[in-house]
Amino acid sequence: MNVSNSSFRGLGGQIHNFNAGPSILPRSVFEEASKAVLNFNDTGLSILEIGHRTPIFQAVMDETIALVKELMLLDDEHEVLFLHGGASTQFMQVPMNLLDDKETAAFTDTGVWSTKAIKEAKLFGKVEIVCSSKESNFTYIPKDFAVPNDAKYLHITTNNTIYGTQWQKIPKTSNSLVADMSSDIFSRVLEFNSFDLIYAGAQKNMGPAGVNLVVVNKNILGKVKRAIPTIMDYRNHIKEGSMLNTPPVFAVYVCMLTLRWLKAQGGVAAIEKLNNEKAALLYAAIDESPLFTGTVNKEDRSKMNVCFVMNDASLEAPFLQFTKEQGIVGIKGHRLVGGFRASLYNALPISSVQVLKQAMHEFALQYA
Repeated sequence: MNVSNSSFRGLGGQIHNFNAGPSILPRSVFEEASKAVLNFNDTGLSILEIGHRTPIFQAVMDETIALVKELMLLDDEHEVLFLHGGASTQFMQVPMNLLDDKETAAFTDTGVWSTKAIKEAKLFGKVEIVCSSKESNFTYIPKDFAVPNDAKYLHITTNNTIYGTQWQKIPKTSNSLVADMSSDIFSRVLEFNSFDLIYAGAQKNMGPAGVNLVVVNKNILGKVKRAIPTIMDYRNHIKEGSMLNTPPVFAVYVCMLTLRWLKAQGGVAAIEKLNNEKAALLYAAIDESPLFTGTVNKEDRSKMNVCFVMNDASLEAPFLQFTKEQGIVGIKGHRLVGGFRASLYNALPISSVQVLKQAMHEFALQYA
């Protein structure tokens, strides 16, 4: 079954998975991973029990790293790491490695995750918030702001999962650029080499929960005066090829399968085209509907997380029940925004978006 044109088929019919994360992955990845749980590559061993320092798993790690470099067109200065702890650990690990206590890091405040990153960075140095959309409950991406010349780096969150905003144009800066790309990694073409550090939890577009991708320009490391705990120093992980300690073997393996799938689809450029089509289809349905309204400034709308509300809040529960009957799951909005959120990650087929659009239309015929 090709996930590009059909959804996962669960008990009772077709399921259309719009969950924000952990999220939909390609059907072919599930099938291959399930076989590997019983017998990995005809070794007689499960992927869950192979030694991480064996040639068997080394080949998995090598291919996964190579796929990241190929899909992101990375240069030789950028290293690829797979680490524990998810993106939340990086809120701490980034400033620990890059920011001395008397230095300043610049941050854009565009949602919950950037706010959390700001809080952790303050433990290691000074923080200057160069822009914020907090006053509007993060419904837009700030445009006009200046970054101090002496800032060690500028930190952005490229896509804000909870609020449905996305940086459509990456800021130009002479400072080092650091980005949390957890919810839009591999979804669109960017000049990835222009970032000095990228981090992303895997559980949106890249694999299952349990592993974190870090892409770092090795030239920015080793500049701080503080002693860094061994396990927190990126240089040690680079030296050991992401095997300084036992890596999350199964999660890395599923990432490898997902990246193989992405490459087979035509890579990031091809998936970006499909993602644009999905987003355009759903936003058009919202804008044309008498019942629904988008929550984000149009120029800042996310291609990954589409947030919208009912004009009549009393219809929200009936609409959720109606969509559930259509096999649509995961569209209840985050408590900080309310309403609905449909996540359109790479593996979601456009047919699922068409089903949601039709459900919105049919519901409107009954209640508009």
